Amino acid sequence: MSNENKMGVMPVNKLLINVSLPMMISMLVQALYNIVDSIFVAKISEDALTAVSLAFPIQTLIIAVGGGTGVGMNALLSKCLGEKKQDKANRVAMNGIFLAIVSYLLFVLIGLFVVKPFFVSQVEDVNSDIYTYGVEYLSIVCICSFGIMGQFVFERLLQATGKTFYTMLSQGAGAIINIILDPILIFGYFGMPAMGVAGAAVATVVGQIASAGIAFYFNISKNHEIQLSVKNFKIDWKIIGRVYAVGIPSIIMQSIGSVMTYSMNRILIGFTSTATAVFGVYFKLQSFFFMPVFGLNNGLVPIIAYNFGAGKRSRMIKAIKCSMAYAFGFCCIGFLLFMFVPDKLFMLFDASPEMLSIGVPALRIISLHYVLAWFCIISGTVFQALGNAVYSLIVSVARQLVVLIPAAYILAKLGGLSYVWWSFPIAELMSLVMSTFFLVIIYKKIISKVPDTMA
Repeated sequence: MSNENKMGVMPVNKLLINVSLPMMISMLVQALYNIVDSIFVAKISEDALTAVSLAFPIQTLIIAVGGGTGVGMNALLSKCLGEKKQDKANRVAMNGIFLAIVSYLLFVLIGLFVVKPFFVSQVEDVNSDIYTYGVEYLSIVCICSFGIMGQFVFERLLQATGKTFYTMLSQGAGAIINIILDPILIFGYFGMPAMGVAGAAVATVVGQIASAGIAFYFNISKNHEIQLSVKNFKIDWKIIGRVYAVGIPSIIMQSIGSVMTYSMNRILIGFTSTATAVFGVYFKLQSFFFMPVFGLNNGLVPIIAYNFGAGKRSRMIKAIKCSMAYAFGFCCIGFLLFMFVPDKLFMLFDASPEMLSIGVPALRIISLHYVLAWFCIISGTVFQALGNAVYSLIVSVARQLVVLIPAAYILAKLGGLSYVWWSFPIAELMSLVMSTFFLVIIYKKIISKVPDTMA
């Protein structure tokens, strides 16, 4: 027992905390630097904040591709380790690195050829500050995205073997570097040129590159359960297929978020650019409460996948229950702050009277979706960990494209800007119903049939 991976023997609640807490802390730090990034950008002007908000759909797409590939690699890698298939685990890891490189090349092309037409589709005046700031910011983020791609793959390798403390260090170091560089590069302190919005982008990618480098070092020096070897690397299309069997639904699911934010920006900017800035601030703030839940998810995936491979049903069920309890707590904090102190949150971003008048009621309405979101997020993680990410995809498509955007469009026509925000709790309610339905199916078809060797 003492020689077995801790994923299969450590008490479940302790294991979940042990694996997830470092990632939750590091993702909280990441959420903090996203907020700090926008706080500094807002000090330039509201147009600068709006430009960064309009860039968010493509940034979401970068995260979707890197994170989705990482989810697929992590689930397959953890299952291989649970089944004691060491050689296959090594091949999964190397093919995951290969996929990260290919993904980076894709976003270089987007940075070179797509960014300008992307902003033209949202901003009518190409001579405006919003357009100029946005193109500067997003071009740098895309062309230098090798940092975030490397960060995803090397941190997922650490997570798959339960070494999440090192993930916390790599993510935390990158976030701290970003926070330190933000004011220096944006405003030109310590003899550096004042780069404005471009400085915020440079600070972001430098932090990502640092995180990737640190995570790579920890994999080479500390992660002895996986051996990385370029010499013996071969592209394995079967492994790539299995990675993307889980990863592509996750990529599409997160990419749908990109489509949603783009569509919502188009609806909101039709009223005023301030409404778009409000939406951007909301996304930054909500990440501070959802990021710990996503850190919890990252810890839950290898626990479920490992114990599924090892045939330990009771450990799988207990991990799911504990995760839901913790996720509920984080979402309750988000609900309370959005509902009762939205004005204080907006003042962090030097909010104008117009932004406050739009944003305060918006956050109070949106806060209602926190009451439901915790269950939907954890359920989606269970689907992915057990190789049924298509369920998560269906729920995400229905929530964001079938319900949220059409509801926002219809409500905008019926009642104006103040009605648009109700589309969020409406969509989350639908997501709750569908997630419950699919979780029952997963339990009956998969979880209940796992032979519980712990019994």
